[in-house]
Order: sequence, then structure tokens, then C-alpha cells
Amino acid sequence: MDETSSRPDKNGFQASAWHFAALLAGNAALALGPWLVRLSDTGPVSAGFWRLILPVPILAFLAWRSRSPGPLDKKLTVLCLIAGGFFAVDLASWHIGIERTRLANATLFGNAGSIILMIWGLIAARRAPSGREGVGVIAAIAGAGILLGRSMEISATTFIGDLFCLAAGIFYAFYLLPAQRARAVLGSWFVLLLVSLTAAPILLGMAIAAGEPVLPGAAGWTPILVLALSSQVIGQGLLVFSLRNFSPLVIGMALLTQPAIAATVGWLAFGELLEPLDICGMVLVGAALVLARAPGKAGRVR
Repeated sequence: MDETSSRPDKNGFQASAWHFAALLAGNAALALGPWLVRLSDTGPVSAGFWRLILPVPILAFLAWRSRSPGPLDKKLTVLCLIAGGFFAVDLASWHIGIERTRLANATLFGNAGSIILMIWGLIAARRAPSGREGVGVIAAIAGAGILLGRSMEISATTFIGDLFCLAAGIFYAFYLLPAQRARAVLGSWFVLLLVSLTAAPILLGMAIAAGEPVLPGAAGWTPILVLALSSQVIGQGLLVFSLRNFSPLVIGMALLTQPAIAATVGWLAFGELLEPLDICGMVLVGAALVLARAPGKAGRVR
């Protein structure tokens, strides 16, 4: 490998071609999640349960290999429990929305947590937004309004699906807040393991209460197994490997590969065509995602 390919940039980030490939491949793996949820013939909440519980042995091994030396005290335990609770509701809402709206919309709204965190930070700090933040907020609201309006034109079901995915983005933001604090001490894999162990039984209880089929039917285990591996192990693993080597701005821009891939899959697999107005709305929300990540640390992506 050429030495210049891994030389630190002016901001101190050191990335090679392998890191960049891992960043794109991780986002691509995560972008397939909505498609796999639709392919599975369990209920949408049940799919979330299997997505979390099946990779637990692999996550336990990775956590054991890479865990930071920080102790798991009462405060960190509570943070992980809170994060797990919000992650369970996030996945349930997102998976329900995936089955009702277009894949590209589901991916964009489901990853809106960073925009919501930016707005929440402004409210908590009781200050006016900077120019960049103001543009991001306006772009997010305008883009979301266009996409929601287009979904309402298609059908009430599609509009409701968008609302579920938008709610998932809000829950995801509240998952990130305690999870990021715990990761600083315990490490990413150990926190992901604890969150999965907390969220999985909640999702199972919700699925049973809703009367969903929990076990796969005619479609078999393949979509569920691929969903679990691609979303929780491959996608997250590649991002854990690559994220520390890129600026938040680059990560935010790479995140935009997810709705692009989801839109392509939605078109090829389900005939979901995008009109110019849809693309305009997605560009606005995508720009807001980039702006939300530009100044500080990047949040996790799906």
C-alpha cells in the first residue's frame, strides 16, 4: 500500500483505501436491511428480534476481544438499559414503517437521528442556530415535508409508513444519547452486545402481544439470517473499523449511499419509481444529514 494513502490529513484523520472501501461497504450492507425485512415472512417486529438475538454469540466474542478496560458500574448499566429500551422501540417502529412506505423514504427517515440531535442540542442550549445549523434545519424540514406530501399523494398507508420511520428516527436519537456515553468507557462492541440483550426480549414481547408470526414460514430463515449478519455484524463491523479514520463530514456524505442503494433496490425489486420531486426531497434531507454531522462527532448509522 502506498504510504501517502494513509497519511493523516490536516484534521488528523488517517484513512487508507481499505478504510474507504470498508466505509462504503458497511453502508451498503446496512442499506439492504429494509429489503431483507420485507423478504422475511415473520412479522416486522419479530424480524427486529431475530436481527438482534441471532448475532449475540458473535457480538460476545467481538466484545471479549475488544472491550475497553472501563468497569461496568451501575451508572453505565442504567445507560445501556435505557439505550436498549429506545433501540427496541426504534427498530419496531422502523420495521413497521418499512413494510408500509418506499425503501428510500424508510432509509432516510430512519437515519434522521443526527438531524434530530442537532435540533435537540439547539433547544437544550437555548441558543439560535448558526448559519450551517439553520440551513440544515430548513433543508430537513423542507425535504421531509416534500417526501411526506408525496407519500400522502400515493396512499394513506405510505404516509403512515413515513410517520413510523420518522418516529424511528426520533427514538434512534434518544438511543444514541446514552449509548455514546457508555461507548466511551466500555467500547462499541460491548455496548452493542448489552443493547441487543436488552432490546431483543422487549421486541419479542411486542411481537407476541401484536399477534405477529415469530418463526419464519415459507420464505425460510435465509432473509432473517442475512439481515442479522449484514446489519449487526458486517455493516456495524466495517463501520467500527473505518469510522475513526474519517471526519464526520465524510461519514455524513458516505451515509447518503444508503438511500441511493435502497431506492435502487426498491425500484428493481418492488417497482418503486421516484419522481423528480421525490429526488428533490431526498437531496434536501441528505444535505441536512451531512450538515448535521459536519461540526462534531458522528453518530452511529444503521
